[in-house]
Amino acid sequence: MRFGVMFFAASPGGGAEETYRTMLEVARLADAGGLSAVWTPERHFDEFGGVFPNPALTSAALATVTQRLQLRAGSLISPLHHTVRVAEEWSVVDNLSSGRAAVSFGAGWNTNDFVLCPDRYADRRATMLEQVDTVRRLWRGESVELVNGTGHPTEVRLYPKPVQRELPVWLTSSGNPQTFIDAGAAGANLLTHLIGQDLDQLRDKIALYRKARADHGHQPQGGLVSLMLHTHLDADGGTAELRSRGPFREYLRSAVVLERKSATGGGTISGGHQIPDEEIPGDLIDELVDVTYERYLRQGSLIGSPAECAPMVDRLARIGVDEVACLLDFGLTGSEILGGIEPLIELAATFS
Repeated sequence: MRFGVMFFAASPGGGAEETYRTMLEVARLADAGGLSAVWTPERHFDEFGGVFPNPALTSAALATVTQRLQLRAGSLISPLHHTVRVAEEWSVVDNLSSGRAAVSFGAGWNTNDFVLCPDRYADRRATMLEQVDTVRRLWRGESVELVNGTGHPTEVRLYPKPVQRELPVWLTSSGNPQTFIDAGAAGANLLTHLIGQDLDQLRDKIALYRKARADHGHQPQGGLVSLMLHTHLDADGGTAELRSRGPFREYLRSAVVLERKSATGGGTISGGHQIPDEEIPGDLIDELVDVTYERYLRQGSLIGSPAECAPMVDRLARIGVDEVACLLDFGLTGSEILGGIEPLIELAATFS
Protein backbone atom coordinates (compact mmCIF):
# COMPACT_ATOMS: atom_id res chain seq x y z
CA MET A 1 0.00 0.00 0.00
CA ARG A 2 1.27 3.45 -0.95
CA PHE A 3 0.50 6.65 0.93
CA GLY A 4 0.42 10.17 -0.47
CA VAL A 5 -0.72 13.48 1.00
CA MET A 6 -3.54 15.59 -0.46
CA PHE A 7 -4.69 19.17 -0.03
CA PHE A 8 -8.19 20.34 -0.79
CA ALA A 9 -9.41 23.14 1.50
CA ALA A 10 -7.82 26.02 3.35
CA SER A 11 -6.82 25.75 7.00
CA PRO A 12 -8.51 28.18 9.39
CA GLY A 13 -6.89 31.05 11.22
CA GLY A 14 -4.93 32.47 8.31
CA GLY A 15 -5.03 33.33 4.65
CA ALA A 16 -3.57 31.75 1.58
CA GLU A 17 0.00 32.40 2.71
CA GLU A 18 -0.39 30.20 5.78
CA THR A 19 -1.99 27.44 3.71
CA TYR A 20 0.87 27.49 1.20
CA ARG A 21 3.50 27.46 3.95
CA THR A 22 1.81 24.42 5.51
CA MET A 23 1.60 22.71 2.11
CA LEU A 24 5.33 23.21 1.46
CA GLU A 25 6.38 22.04 4.93
CA VAL A 26 4.13 18.98 4.78
CA ALA A 27 5.64 18.12 1.39
CA ARG A 28 9.16 18.39 2.78
CA LEU A 29 8.32 16.02 5.63
CA ALA A 30 6.45 13.59 3.36
CA ASP A 31 9.35 13.60 0.92
CA ALA A 32 11.88 12.85 3.65
CA GLY A 33 9.56 10.20 5.14
CA GLY A 34 9.25 8.15 1.97
CA LEU A 35 5.62 8.86 1.07
CA SER A 36 4.61 8.49 -2.57
CA ALA A 37 3.00 11.70 -3.76
CA VAL A 38 1.51 15.09 -3.02
CA TRP A 39 -1.82 16.00 -4.63
CA THR A 40 -3.12 19.55 -5.06
CA PRO A 41 -6.57 20.30 -6.51
CA GLU A 42 -8.28 22.76 -8.76
CA ARG A 43 -10.98 24.77 -6.99
CA HIS A 44 -12.50 28.16 -7.83
CA PHE A 45 -14.39 31.12 -6.38
CA ASP A 46 -15.05 29.86 -2.85
CA GLU A 47 -13.38 29.80 0.57
CA PHE A 48 -13.76 26.01 0.45
CA GLY A 49 -10.57 25.16 -1.42
CA GLY A 50 -10.38 28.34 -3.48
CA VAL A 51 -6.73 28.90 -2.51
CA PHE A 52 -5.94 26.09 -4.99
CA PRO A 53 -7.08 27.43 -8.40
CA ASN A 54 -4.26 25.85 -10.42
CA PRO A 55 -2.49 22.59 -9.51
CA ALA A 56 0.28 23.27 -12.05
CA LEU A 57 1.27 26.36 -10.06
CA THR A 58 1.27 24.59 -6.70
CA SER A 59 3.13 21.61 -8.18
CA ALA A 60 5.77 23.93 -9.63
CA ALA A 61 6.29 25.36 -6.15
CA LEU A 62 6.41 21.88 -4.63
CA ALA A 63 9.07 20.85 -7.15
CA THR A 64 11.47 23.30 -5.51
CA VAL A 65 11.23 21.75 -2.02
CA THR A 66 11.01 18.01 -2.79
CA GLN A 67 13.24 15.39 -4.39
CA ARG A 68 11.20 12.16 -4.66
CA LEU A 69 7.47 12.79 -4.28
CA GLN A 70 5.39 12.53 -7.43
CA LEU A 71 3.63 15.88 -7.98
CA ARG A 72 0.01 15.26 -8.93
CA ALA A 73 -3.00 17.29 -9.90
CA GLY A 74 -5.88 15.94 -7.91
CA SER A 75 -7.89 16.92 -9.87
CA LEU A 76 -7.30 19.07 -12.94
CA ILE A 77 -10.68 20.16 -14.33
CA SER A 78 -9.49 19.99 -17.90
CA PRO A 79 -12.67 21.24 -19.70
CA LEU A 80 -11.95 24.65 -18.14
CA HIS A 81 -8.63 24.86 -20.04
CA HIS A 82 -7.15 24.83 -23.51
CA THR A 83 -5.75 21.35 -24.04
CA VAL A 84 -2.36 22.50 -25.33
CA ARG A 85 -1.93 24.80 -22.33
CA VAL A 86 -2.53 21.84 -20.03
CA ALA A 87 0.26 19.92 -21.76
CA GLU A 88 2.61 22.93 -21.71
CA GLU A 89 2.11 23.73 -18.02
CA TRP A 90 2.62 20.15 -16.89
CA SER A 91 5.67 19.73 -19.10
CA VAL A 92 7.17 22.70 -17.23
CA VAL A 93 6.36 20.95 -13.94
CA ASP A 94 7.96 17.76 -15.28
CA ASN A 95 11.15 19.63 -16.11
CA LEU A 96 11.26 21.53 -12.83
CA SER A 97 10.87 18.26 -10.91
CA SER A 98 13.17 16.08 -13.06
CA GLY A 99 10.29 13.90 -14.24
CA ARG A 100 7.81 13.78 -11.33
CA ALA A 101 4.66 15.31 -12.86
CA ALA A 102 1.35 13.41 -12.90
CA VAL A 103 -2.24 14.48 -13.54
CA SER A 104 -5.64 13.21 -12.48
CA PHE A 105 -8.15 14.57 -14.96
CA GLY A 106 -11.66 15.47 -13.82
CA ALA A 107 -14.68 16.59 -15.81
CA GLY A 108 -15.87 18.97 -13.08
CA TRP A 109 -19.26 19.20 -11.42
CA ASN A 110 -19.64 22.73 -10.05
CA THR A 111 -21.56 24.69 -12.66
CA ASN A 112 -20.25 27.98 -11.28
CA ASP A 113 -16.66 26.97 -12.12
CA PHE A 114 -17.72 26.94 -15.75
CA VAL A 115 -17.96 30.71 -15.94
CA LEU A 116 -14.41 30.14 -17.22
CA CYS A 117 -15.69 28.07 -20.15
CA PRO A 118 -19.51 27.92 -20.10
CA ASP A 119 -19.94 26.29 -23.52
CA ARG A 120 -18.21 23.12 -22.31
CA TYR A 121 -20.38 22.36 -19.28
CA ALA A 122 -22.96 20.19 -21.03
CA ASP A 123 -20.38 17.97 -22.75
CA ARG A 124 -17.66 18.19 -20.11
CA ARG A 125 -17.22 14.44 -19.71
CA ALA A 126 -16.66 13.74 -23.41
CA THR A 127 -14.44 16.82 -23.62
CA MET A 128 -12.26 15.56 -20.78
CA LEU A 129 -11.73 12.16 -22.38
CA GLU A 130 -10.74 13.80 -25.67
CA GLN A 131 -8.33 16.07 -23.81
CA VAL A 132 -6.67 13.14 -22.04
CA ASP A 133 -5.95 11.55 -25.41
CA THR A 134 -4.61 14.79 -26.91
CA VAL A 135 -2.37 15.60 -23.94
CA ARG A 136 -0.91 12.10 -24.06
CA ARG A 137 -0.18 12.41 -27.79
CA LEU A 138 1.47 15.80 -27.35
CA TRP A 139 3.49 14.45 -24.44
CA ARG A 140 4.84 11.63 -26.64
CA GLY A 141 6.05 14.16 -29.21
CA GLU A 142 3.19 13.93 -31.70
CA SER A 143 1.72 17.03 -33.30
CA VAL A 144 -1.89 18.17 -33.34
CA GLU A 145 -3.53 20.36 -35.96
CA LEU A 146 -5.19 23.55 -34.72
CA VAL A 147 -6.55 26.67 -36.39
CA ASN A 148 -4.41 29.81 -36.04
CA GLY A 149 -5.46 33.46 -35.76
CA THR A 150 -6.13 33.82 -39.48
CA GLY A 151 -8.15 30.62 -39.75
CA HIS A 152 -5.39 28.46 -41.20
CA PRO A 153 -4.63 24.92 -39.92
CA THR A 154 -1.32 24.77 -38.04
CA GLU A 155 0.72 21.85 -36.71
CA VAL A 156 1.50 22.28 -33.00
CA ARG A 157 4.03 20.34 -30.90
CA LEU A 158 4.78 20.47 -27.21
CA TYR A 159 7.59 22.65 -25.90
CA PRO A 160 9.35 22.36 -23.58
CA LYS A 161 9.74 18.66 -24.16
CA PRO A 162 8.86 16.70 -20.98
CA VAL A 163 11.35 14.54 -19.10
CA GLN A 164 9.07 11.49 -18.83
CA ARG A 165 8.24 9.59 -22.01
CA GLU A 166 4.68 9.09 -20.77
CA LEU A 167 2.63 11.35 -18.51
CA PRO A 168 1.22 9.35 -15.57
CA VAL A 169 -2.55 9.86 -15.87
CA TRP A 170 -5.45 9.26 -13.48
CA LEU A 171 -9.16 9.80 -14.05
CA THR A 172 -11.11 11.14 -11.09
CA SER A 173 -14.41 9.46 -10.27
CA SER A 174 -16.99 10.63 -7.75
CA GLY A 175 -18.45 7.13 -7.85
CA ASN A 176 -19.89 6.84 -11.35
CA PRO A 177 -19.16 3.25 -12.49
CA GLN A 178 -18.73 4.46 -16.07
CA THR A 179 -15.71 6.54 -15.05
CA PHE A 180 -14.09 3.42 -13.58
CA ILE A 181 -14.69 1.69 -16.91
CA ASP A 182 -13.42 4.70 -18.89
CA ALA A 183 -10.22 4.80 -16.81
CA GLY A 184 -9.62 1.10 -17.35
CA ALA A 185 -10.29 1.33 -21.08
CA ALA A 186 -7.85 4.25 -21.39
CA GLY A 187 -5.14 2.43 -19.44
CA ALA A 188 -5.21 5.23 -16.88
CA ASN A 189 -5.02 5.10 -13.11
CA LEU A 190 -8.10 5.85 -10.99
CA LEU A 191 -8.67 8.40 -8.19
CA THR A 192 -11.85 8.21 -6.14
CA HIS A 193 -13.32 8.83 -2.68
CA LEU A 194 -16.01 7.51 -0.35
CA ILE A 195 -18.54 10.29 -0.84
CA GLY A 196 -21.70 8.51 -1.95
CA GLN A 197 -20.19 5.02 -2.01
CA ASP A 198 -19.15 2.51 0.62
CA LEU A 199 -16.29 0.03 0.56
CA ASP A 200 -18.38 -2.84 -0.78
CA GLN A 201 -19.58 -0.70 -3.68
CA LEU A 202 -16.03 0.48 -4.28
CA ARG A 203 -14.81 -3.14 -4.42
CA ASP A 204 -17.33 -3.89 -7.17
CA LYS A 205 -16.35 -0.78 -9.15
CA ILE A 206 -12.66 -1.63 -8.88
CA ALA A 207 -13.54 -5.00 -10.43
CA LEU A 208 -15.16 -3.11 -13.33
CA TYR A 209 -11.99 -1.06 -13.70
CA ARG A 210 -9.75 -4.14 -13.80
CA LYS A 211 -12.04 -5.87 -16.31
CA ALA A 212 -12.05 -2.81 -18.58
CA ARG A 213 -8.26 -2.74 -18.52
CA ALA A 214 -8.14 -6.39 -19.59
CA ASP A 215 -10.83 -5.92 -22.25
CA HIS A 216 -8.83 -3.11 -23.87
CA GLY A 217 -5.43 -4.78 -23.91
CA HIS A 218 -3.97 -3.33 -20.71
CA GLN A 219 -2.52 -5.39 -17.88
CA PRO A 220 -5.45 -5.80 -15.45
CA GLN A 221 -3.32 -5.18 -12.35
CA GLY A 222 -1.14 -2.54 -13.99
CA GLY A 223 -3.11 0.53 -12.97
CA LEU A 224 -3.20 2.25 -9.59
CA VAL A 225 -6.45 2.75 -7.67
CA SER A 226 -5.94 5.75 -5.37
CA LEU A 227 -8.52 6.45 -2.66
CA MET A 228 -8.84 9.83 -0.97
CA LEU A 229 -9.40 9.54 2.78
CA HIS A 230 -9.59 12.29 5.40
CA THR A 231 -6.56 11.66 7.59
CA HIS A 232 -5.27 12.80 10.95
CA LEU A 233 -3.08 10.59 13.11
CA ASP A 234 -1.64 10.93 16.60
CA ALA A 235 0.22 8.57 18.91
CA ASP A 236 -2.97 8.66 21.00
CA GLY A 237 -6.07 7.83 18.99
CA GLY A 238 -8.43 9.63 21.34
CA THR A 239 -6.46 12.83 20.92
CA ALA A 240 -6.62 12.55 17.13
CA GLU A 241 -10.39 12.05 17.23
CA LEU A 242 -10.99 14.88 19.71
CA ARG A 243 -8.78 17.27 17.76
CA SER A 244 -10.42 16.49 14.42
CA ARG A 245 -14.09 16.33 15.42
CA GLY A 246 -14.93 20.05 15.38
CA PRO A 247 -12.91 20.94 12.27
CA PHE A 248 -14.21 17.93 10.35
CA ARG A 249 -17.83 18.81 11.14
CA GLU A 250 -17.29 22.39 9.94
CA TYR A 251 -15.53 21.07 6.85
CA LEU A 252 -18.57 18.95 6.05
CA ARG A 253 -20.86 21.93 6.63
CA SER A 254 -18.79 24.03 4.19
CA ALA A 255 -19.04 21.22 1.63
CA VAL A 256 -22.83 21.22 1.92
CA VAL A 257 -22.92 24.99 1.39
CA LEU A 258 -20.69 24.73 -1.70
CA GLU A 259 -22.84 22.01 -3.23
CA ARG A 260 -25.96 24.08 -2.54
CA LYS A 261 -24.36 26.93 -4.53
CA SER A 262 -23.83 24.61 -7.47
CA ALA A 263 -27.39 23.29 -7.28
CA THR A 264 -28.93 26.77 -7.09
CA GLY A 265 -26.78 27.74 -10.09
CA GLY A 266 -28.58 25.12 -12.15
CA GLY A 267 -26.06 22.30 -11.87
CA THR A 268 -25.54 19.08 -9.99
CA ILE A 269 -23.68 18.29 -6.79
CA SER A 270 -20.53 16.14 -6.76
CA GLY A 271 -21.17 12.71 -8.20
CA GLY A 272 -23.66 14.17 -10.68
CA HIS A 273 -26.62 13.95 -8.30
CA GLN A 274 -29.54 16.39 -8.38
CA ILE A 275 -30.94 17.99 -5.24
CA PRO A 276 -34.05 20.17 -4.89
CA ASP A 277 -33.52 23.88 -5.50
CA GLU A 278 -34.74 24.92 -2.08
CA GLU A 279 -33.22 25.98 1.21
CA ILE A 280 -32.15 23.25 3.64
CA PRO A 281 -33.19 24.00 7.25
CA GLY A 282 -30.28 24.55 9.63
CA ASP A 283 -31.32 21.74 11.97
CA LEU A 284 -31.41 19.32 9.04
CA ILE A 285 -27.90 20.36 8.01
CA ASP A 286 -26.72 19.77 11.60
CA GLU A 287 -28.26 16.31 11.57
CA LEU A 288 -26.72 15.55 8.17
CA VAL A 289 -23.29 16.72 9.35
CA ASP A 290 -23.47 14.57 12.50
CA VAL A 291 -24.49 11.43 10.62
CA THR A 292 -21.87 11.99 7.92
CA TYR A 293 -19.11 12.64 10.44
CA GLU A 294 -19.81 9.41 12.31
CA ARG A 295 -19.86 7.43 9.06
CA TYR A 296 -16.53 8.86 7.98
CA LEU A 297 -14.94 8.39 11.38
CA ARG A 298 -15.86 4.72 11.63
CA GLN A 299 -15.88 3.62 7.99
CA GLY A 300 -14.17 6.15 5.73
CA SER A 301 -11.16 7.90 7.22
CA LEU A 302 -7.79 7.43 8.85
CA ILE A 303 -8.36 9.26 12.13
CA GLY A 304 -6.74 7.76 15.21
CA SER A 305 -3.42 6.18 16.12
CA PRO A 306 -1.34 4.24 13.57
CA ALA A 307 -2.35 0.97 15.26
CA GLU A 308 -6.05 1.88 15.23
CA CYS A 309 -5.95 2.84 11.54
CA ALA A 310 -4.03 -0.24 10.35
CA PRO A 311 -7.17 -2.47 10.07
CA MET A 312 -8.78 0.08 7.74
CA VAL A 313 -5.70 -0.01 5.51
CA ASP A 314 -5.80 -3.82 5.53
CA ARG A 315 -9.43 -3.73 4.41
CA LEU A 316 -8.64 -1.28 1.62
CA ALA A 317 -5.91 -3.58 0.35
CA ARG A 318 -8.32 -6.52 0.33
CA ILE A 319 -10.86 -4.71 -1.88
CA GLY A 320 -8.19 -3.64 -4.38
CA VAL A 321 -7.07 -0.15 -3.34
CA ASP A 322 -3.38 0.43 -4.12
CA GLU A 323 -2.82 3.82 -2.55
CA VAL A 324 -4.32 6.17 0.01
CA ALA A 325 -4.41 9.87 -0.86
CA CYS A 326 -4.44 11.29 2.67
CA LEU A 327 -6.49 14.49 2.73
CA LEU A 328 -5.00 16.50 5.57
CA ASP A 329 -6.41 20.03 5.50
CA PHE A 330 -10.05 19.56 6.47
CA GLY A 331 -10.06 22.40 8.97
CA LEU A 332 -7.12 21.62 11.25
CA THR A 333 -4.55 24.33 11.90
CA GLY A 334 -1.20 24.22 10.18
CA SER A 335 0.59 23.06 13.33
CA GLU A 336 -1.98 20.29 13.89
CA ILE A 337 -1.59 19.09 10.30
CA LEU A 338 2.20 19.05 10.64
CA GLY A 339 1.94 17.17 13.93
CA GLY A 340 0.10 14.35 12.18
CA ILE A 341 2.77 13.68 9.56
CA GLU A 342 5.20 11.60 11.64
CA PRO A 343 2.44 9.17 12.80
CA LEU A 344 1.32 8.92 9.16
CA ILE A 345 4.87 8.05 8.09
CA GLU A 346 4.92 5.44 10.86
CA LEU A 347 1.68 3.90 9.54
CA ALA A 348 2.99 3.91 5.98
CA ALA A 349 6.19 2.17 7.05
CA THR A 350 4.20 -0.80 8.37
CA PHE A 351 2.74 -1.34 4.88
CA SER A 352 5.87 -0.73 2.82
